[in-house]
Amino acid sequence: MPKSVALLLGVHAHQPVGNFRHVIDDAQARCYGPFLRVMHGYPEFRFSIHFSGWLFDDLMQRYPEDMKLLREMVERGQAEIFGGGYTEPVLAVIPHRDRVAQIERLSGRLEEALGKKPEGAWLTERVWEATVVPALADSGIAYTTVDDYHFLCSGKTAAELDGFFTTEEDGRQVDLFPISEALRYRLPFSPAQEVVAYLEGLAKEAGNPAAIYFDDIEKFGIWPETYAWVYEKGWLRDFVEGVLASPIIRTMRYSDYRQTARTRGVVYLPTTSYIEMNEWTLTVPAAHHYADLVQESKNAGKFEQNKAFLRGGIWKNFFSRYPESNWMHKRMLSLSARLDALPKKSRTDEMRKALHEAQANDAYWHGLFGGLYLPHLRRAIYSAIVKLEHLLDSVSARGEKQVCDLDLDGFEEVFIQNGTLQIAVRLDGSASVCEWDAYRLEHNFADTLSAPSEHYHRKIHFNESDPHTGDGIANPHERVSFKDRILPEDLKADEGRKAIFMERWIAESGVEKLCYDPVPDRSRFGLSFEAQAGEGKVGKKIRLDENRLVVEYEFEGMGQGMFCAELNLAMPSCDGPAGRFRIGEDIMGGFGQELTVQDLKSLVLEDSVLGGKVSIHLNQGMRCYARPHFSVSQSEAGFEKIMQAVTISLSCRPQELKGPVSIVFGVDRA
Repeated sequence: MPKSVALLLGVHAHQPVGNFRHVIDDAQARCYGPFLRVMHGYPEFRFSIHFSGWLFDDLMQRYPEDMKLLREMVERGQAEIFGGGYTEPVLAVIPHRDRVAQIERLSGRLEEALGKKPEGAWLTERVWEATVVPALADSGIAYTTVDDYHFLCSGKTAAELDGFFTTEEDGRQVDLFPISEALRYRLPFSPAQEVVAYLEGLAKEAGNPAAIYFDDIEKFGIWPETYAWVYEKGWLRDFVEGVLASPIIRTMRYSDYRQTARTRGVVYLPTTSYIEMNEWTLTVPAAHHYADLVQESKNAGKFEQNKAFLRGGIWKNFFSRYPESNWMHKRMLSLSARLDALPKKSRTDEMRKALHEAQANDAYWHGLFGGLYLPHLRRAIYSAIVKLEHLLDSVSARGEKQVCDLDLDGFEEVFIQNGTLQIAVRLDGSASVCEWDAYRLEHNFADTLSAPSEHYHRKIHFNESDPHTGDGIANPHERVSFKDRILPEDLKADEGRKAIFMERWIAESGVEKLCYDPVPDRSRFGLSFEAQAGEGKVGKKIRLDENRLVVEYEFEGMGQGMFCAELNLAMPSCDGPAGRFRIGEDIMGGFGQELTVQDLKSLVLEDSVLGGKVSIHLNQGMRCYARPHFSVSQSEAGFEKIMQAVTISLSCRPQELKGPVSIVFGVDRA
C-alpha cells in the first residue's frame, strides 16, 4: 500500500457558565461562526467538533444560521459531534451519579438538535483519572481523547502513539486516543504549508497511522493575533486545501478511524492532565523548583526523554492551593448529596440545572486560562449553589444552626440561616464570616480571593522578553506581556484568607490579630465570642435578623490603642461603573476608588449588576477607609490586575466610645 496518514482533526468549543455576553458574541464573530462557515465549504474534509452544552444551547438560540451549517455537516457525514459533561465539569471531581447525569444530558441534547448521539466525549482539560471510565461507559461513550503526554507517563514511546488504545476500570472499558503535542503547538501557529508537510512526514506504508489533534477552537480566532492569521490571511483555507490536495493525508472522523483500525492494546494511564496544567497545580516554591528542573533538562537536551518523569502535580491540587476553590467544591458536593437524598418525586429539573452549573470547571482553577481569579465566574458558581440550596430548603427544611468542618481544614464552621440570609462563621479563632448568602439575590457577599504568591510572578521580576521569532505567530504559552502596569507592591501576597469581620488591635506595642474563643449563646440565629486585646478583652456577637446581619462589639479595659474591623465584600460590579458608594443623597465615588470618612454613621453600597444594595448603619461613629482589593494574574492577554472585593476598614478608639458598637448590614434589592 502507498504511504498514508489519517488526520483526525478535532476542535473543542467552550465558554464558562456566567461569562459576559459580549465575550460570547465576540467569540462567535471571530471564531465559531467563521470556522463553521469555512469548513462547510469543504464537504470532503472530515473533522470532529465538541461544544459544551451550555454554549451549544446559547449558540443554537442566538446564532441559528451558523448552527444550521453544523447540523448539515453532521447529517452529510462530514462532522462528528463529541459529547461530554453538559456544563464542562472536571469529571474526576464530581460524584459518579453526577458524571453520568452531566454526560447523558449533553448527549440527549445533541441527539435532539443534530439527530446524532455522540459516541466520543471531550474530557475537560484532559484531566484523567481511571475512576471516570465507568461513568463514560455507563453513559454510552465508547472513546475519549487525552494528551500523548498521558501515555508517555505510562511508559509508552512517542512512536507508538499513532492510533488508539483501550483501558478498563470496574468491568467497563473505553478507547483512548492520544492527542499529539507536536500538532497542538503547530496548529494554527505554524504556516499552513509547514503543517501539511509535517503531516505527510508522519505517513507510513502499513499500520494505518493517525495524526491525532483535538484542542481548543478558540486558538482559531480568539487567541492573540489568530483572527487575522487564521481568517483574514487565510491560514485555515490554505491548510484545508493543502490537506485535501495531498495524496498522502486522509481526513477522517474519530468514529470512522475507530471502525477501520484495531486497538493498539490495553493501557493504564496515571492520574494527570496536560503538562502545563500539572505545573499550574503546584504551589510556590514547588512550582519554581519544577520549572527549574524542566529548564535544566531542556538546556541539557534531555527534556523530550525526561518530561514524562517530570510530572508536576495533579488537578485536585487546586483545592489544596486555593482555599476559595476548595470551599466552593465542598459546598457543591454537600448540595449534590442533599439532592441525591431527596425522594425522586421531589427532585426537579431546576435543581439539577443549578447543580450542574455549580459543577462547571472554570472557576475552580487557575493557570494561563482557568477562571478562579475572575469574580464573575465565581459568582456564577455561587449563584447556582445559593439557588440550589434555597430550592432544597423549600422541600427539605434545615435547622437554623449547623456545625461541620466543611472544607476539611481541621476547624469547624457554624452555618446560621433564617431563610433570607445565611452566614458561615469560622471557629478557627478568627470568628470571621467566610460566606454570607442572600437568597433573593442569589449572591455570596464573602466571595472574594486572597492574593497568593504565584509562580509566574517571577517572570515580572525577570522581565523576560517575548520569545516569539520567525514565521507564524506566537503561542500564548510562551508569551510574556502586560495588560496592566504591575508594581512591586501589587505582588505582595496576603497572609491568609480574606473574609468579613476580621479584627486587629493596634497599640504602641504593635499590631495584634484578635483570636476569639466561643462563649455560650442560646439565640436561634446568633453566636458570641470573646478575645483578649491589649490589657482587656473584646466581646463579639454575630446574629441574623430578617434581611440584616448584625455584629456587636463590647470593649472592656483595653487601654490605649485602635480597634479595627476589616470587611471584604464581594460586589459584582467591582471597579466598573455600575457600583458606587452613597452617603445620604451624596455619591461618594465608585468601588474602584478609595474612600475615607472620619465619623461614619451610615454608608450604602449600590450595585446595579447585583440588582441590589448593602446598607451599613453604626450606632456610634467610626473611621471608615474603603479601598479596592486587587490580585495580579496571568492570562493569554498578559499580566493584569483584577479587583476581587471592596475592603472596608472600620476603626475606633474604645476608650472614646459610649458603650458597645453595633454594625448593622442590610441587604435589599435595588
